[in-house]
Amino acid sequence: RLVVVATMTVKRRCHGRNKKGRGHVNRVRCVSTGKAIPKDKAIKRFIVRNIVEASALRDIRESSCIEGYQLPKIYIKQFYSIEAAIHQRIVRVRSRELRRSREPPQRNRP
Repeated sequence: RLVVVATMTVKRRCHGRNKKGRGHVNRVRCVSTGKAIPKDKAIKRFIVRNIVEASALRDIRESSCIEGYQLPKIYIKQFYSIEAAIHQRIVRVRSRELRRSREPPQRNRP
């Protein structure tokens, strides 16, 4: 007697998550849609900005009594759901061959 078990095709080897042995992962809120998504599945982006916008930066520097004072920055970690990240072009849809690539994309830093 021969039993054939058909396995379903898998699109990604990690199933779109980064859980690896944890049974449950806490949920975070998407910045764009407010949707609750698992933290390991969310697209994470770290935003570093000046507290003051560029137009007011010069005025503050001129009126400051401390020479060479460096204004502090705002550090924000943002979580996006997959559909919001694709819609806002934070990540792109990749072909089947490019999906196999595990290396991070090229960073273009100023």
